[in-house]
Amino acid sequence: MEAVNSIYHIFKTARQVSTDTRTIEKGDLFFALKGPNFNGNQYAEEALKKGALAAVIDEPLFRKDENYILVENTLKALQQLAHHHRRQLKIPVIAVAGSNGKTTTKELIRVVLQTTFETFATQGNLNNEIGVPLTLLKVTDNARMAVIEMGARQRGDIRLLCQIAEPTHGIITNTGKDHLETFKTLENTRKTNAELYKHLSKMNGTAFVNIADDDLLREASVVKKIITYGKKEEAVYYGKIESFHPLLSISYKTESGWNLLRSRLTGKYNFENIMAAVA
Repeated sequence: MEAVNSIYHIFKTARQVSTDTRTIEKGDLFFALKGPNFNGNQYAEEALKKGALAAVIDEPLFRKDENYILVENTLKALQQLAHHHRRQLKIPVIAVAGSNGKTTTKELIRVVLQTTFETFATQGNLNNEIGVPLTLLKVTDNARMAVIEMGARQRGDIRLLCQIAEPTHGIITNTGKDHLETFKTLENTRKTNAELYKHLSKMNGTAFVNIADDDLLREASVVKKIITYGKKEEAVYYGKIESFHPLLSISYKTESGWNLLRSRLTGKYNFENIMAAVA
């Protein structure tokens, strides 16, 4: 924790966190991450020469002075720093997980919230064990909402990302056949995504659930506060498609009556994504 605190002190004065010396700028905080075909420790010196405030490394061989911060594992240090930063943010964090439609749903939610709140969201689909921490570290003190996309390639991924981001609200768009080479079965995919519900249960959080998805409704039963949406009248936010050519228009019902929403999206499949944002 002492290392995280010292790194966080530097982070608060840094321009941003960088993991790539090709795009690094003066005032950045560099993390020397590793991959199958690269070792970021080898680029720490270059990062400092380009103006980085400090370089976080995990191999003593590359440490030359106090500007190199040595940790056991740079990826874990990045995740711990992001978690520590999230703890300083007393705001709702909305997690968006699922097999398909995550990025579209995340963008729709961001656009809706941005009309009222200063909202930060995942850029593109940076939704893995590196992307989520980097997203959190971009959330500034003036933020009032954060929308974090979470992806999974194997069991335990969503659990880890929830531990880092500590979402207060969450939505699983659906369960599909993505990454079956690692998940093997749809049941494994569903259980992995459902780790978000387990987290929300512990946090006394809120889950938004498509009322037409019986499997997700069952998994979400562990969460005390559930807000449903979809085409069934018993949904908290009930909607229907009005037209879909050339663009999708829907109507949805609230306590004050029916509302018409004309989107810039095509395809009936985007109805659930729009209704998630409505909810």
